[in-house]
Amino acid sequence: MAHFAKLNENNEVIKVIVVGEEEVSHNGDPAGEAYCTKLFGGTWKQTSYNTRRGVHYNSDGTVSEDQSKAFRWNYAGIGFTYDESLDSFIPPKPYSSWTLVSKEWVAPVAEPTSFVDASGNNIMYDWNEDNQQWMGNPIVDGSVDLNITYTWNPNTSSWS
Repeated sequence: MAHFAKLNENNEVIKVIVVGEEEVSHNGDPAGEAYCTKLFGGTWKQTSYNTRRGVHYNSDGTVSEDQSKAFRWNYAGIGFTYDESLDSFIPPKPYSSWTLVSKEWVAPVAEPTSFVDASGNNIMYDWNEDNQQWMGNPIVDGSVDLNITYTWNPNTSSWS
């Protein structure tokens, strides 16, 4: 199977389809894209279903030995943008404060490098746009404890 993303006039992905390999001559660029354009109209780019952050994975989740299949950086999703200069599909910007660096959105504060609190509990964390910091909650006995909230201190590489 081959996957193709339809782009709008701003290079945003508006649809992703699957095309049988037998339907696409040589199963790839530019033949597959031309096939989609002829059949459905518009602009199409092939995307690799098993590619994430520039790495191609096998269907079982292990890293593929054939990294030539890893193209266009990410599998295209609706709302992604195709960046022609990078030949990559870039996901939507997650927060207004983040910047695009080498095909990845980066927070203004480095992401946590530790995922446990002082008691050894795993931390579930996310970016807080209002406070411009990473915030997290411990997982205690299999549940997220919302009564305890930590903030990430990038200077000490710890949760406080």
